[in-house]
Amino acid sequence: MSDDCRADGPAGEFSDALGTAERGGPPYAECVLCREPTEYPEAHKGITLCPVCAWQEAQRTACSG
Repeated sequence: MSDDCRADGPAGEFSDALGTAERGGPPYAECVLCREPTEYPEAHKGITLCPVCAWQEAQRTACSG
């Protein structure tokens, strides 16, 4: 068993555990912290975070007491 959270999709391409890997469709917005593609389209208004950065931000704010 691998520690990698990626798995081969049906077409042999990699997709992450949340299914937000690059795929056909609209251009996806970049994460404002790490510049990775997010699950939001480029036209999405507001701060866009990828699932990893969103989880890390939630951890930081939850522990700020």
